[in-house]
Amino acid sequence: MRGIVFDGTKTEFVDGLTLRAPGPRDVIVEIAAAGLCHSDISYMHGLYPVPSPGVCGHEGAGVVVEVGNAVTHVEPGDHVIIATLAACGFCDRCADGHPTGCRQTLANWSQPFTLDGEPIYNFAATSAFAERTVVRDVQCVKIPDDVPLTSAALVGCGVVTGMGAVFNRANVKRGQSAAVFGVGGVGLNVIQALKVQGATTIIAIDTESKKEALAKQFGATHFIDGNRDDVVVAIGELTPWNTELVRGPFNGGGVNWAFDCVANPAVTFNALESLDWEGTVVVIGVSGQTTEFHGLYGRLTQVDRGIIGCRYGTISPHRDIPKIIELYLRGDVLLDELVSQTFPVEQWESAVQGLESGTVARGVLTF
Repeated sequence: MRGIVFDGTKTEFVDGLTLRAPGPRDVIVEIAAAGLCHSDISYMHGLYPVPSPGVCGHEGAGVVVEVGNAVTHVEPGDHVIIATLAACGFCDRCADGHPTGCRQTLANWSQPFTLDGEPIYNFAATSAFAERTVVRDVQCVKIPDDVPLTSAALVGCGVVTGMGAVFNRANVKRGQSAAVFGVGGVGLNVIQALKVQGATTIIAIDTESKKEALAKQFGATHFIDGNRDDVVVAIGELTPWNTELVRGPFNGGGVNWAFDCVANPAVTFNALESLDWEGTVVVIGVSGQTTEFHGLYGRLTQVDRGIIGCRYGTISPHRDIPKIIELYLRGDVLLDELVSQTFPVEQWESAVQGLESGTVARGVLTF
């Protein structure tokens, strides 16, 4: 079996992987398509405190080929999206519909693969960069057969992370304003979720000016070049304090919501500076575990501004993924348009180069 393996130092395409049989609550999925995002590249660079060697990839869709004897909600032949949340399903957070808070979703790696007799770990409970993988039954969300699996693959992480931040973690109201820092796979889904929620001013910010057309296709009303020194000023001019002042007392004026899809200290600072009274920064991007940011206390304490984090769109997969697919089938959100380019899995390095250079918003590996 073919796949992409990170050995702790380098990443290679290999042929010869084997996969264990499913346990009672396991599902074996034949991967049809897998999205490549910055989290995958971070894993390949050894930035996560997880064991190796491991099979890469965490954003996949495919067809069920085998199930354990306790699995009841999917069967061989079903098309599924794989969620990375291998939640227990029984703790208070799971019971409350918030499995992103389930303690068992962290550090639950295992070694379902072997290569040349050596045990190989999974990554993010998924390992989508292989022809077949084994996951927990709770991770498999059945979808209609007519949804393209190349588009469905992106729902497993980038789509739910962006849309979920708007639908679940934030409380965006119709008529409000928002700034979205970073117009990659996650940022585009923040933008289109804001449009669904009825936000009337959606400002996209990115250092790649060629992303303006894409951002507006997904629902942005304005675009600002992130290379400008006056990004905060430019946002304020679009959302002023009143008709006479761009900024009012306690830095009033600005947007109701700022979504940081980058997690860079300078970006987080600008996001906070861009807020109106009672505004909130939602940090979605993933940075290094010791990376720090700074800001002014006065921006928070005087007029109820806030900064919150968001893990995986705060989703409950079997609630939120079907809703997103329904929105797609109704034409309310775009999925096919997220796929900038597909790459045969053997060409994974070209996909990485495209993502790192910014020439590919979202690449998908196919098997």
